[in-house]
Amino acid sequence: MPKKKKDEPIDPNNLKPEDKMKFEIATELGLADKVVSGGWRCLTAKESGRIGGLITKRKRELAGKSEAKTDH
Repeated sequence: MPKKKKDEPIDPNNLKPEDKMKFEIATELGLADKVVSGGWRCLTAKESGRIGGLITKRKRELAGKSEAKTDH
């Protein structure tokens, strides 16, 4: 039975644009080695939730900054 794509280890040098921010946050949280060796599915629900929450926060901040630039 072939492995699912999500089970494969992650190559940090070959990330899709949507995964770059996710990997940056995982690195900040000290989870990069775990993701590289085991893929995203090796993370616990708590770790995944923390990454997701920080992605949402960053996207809001980026949206706020771009709105502030267009207002001036």
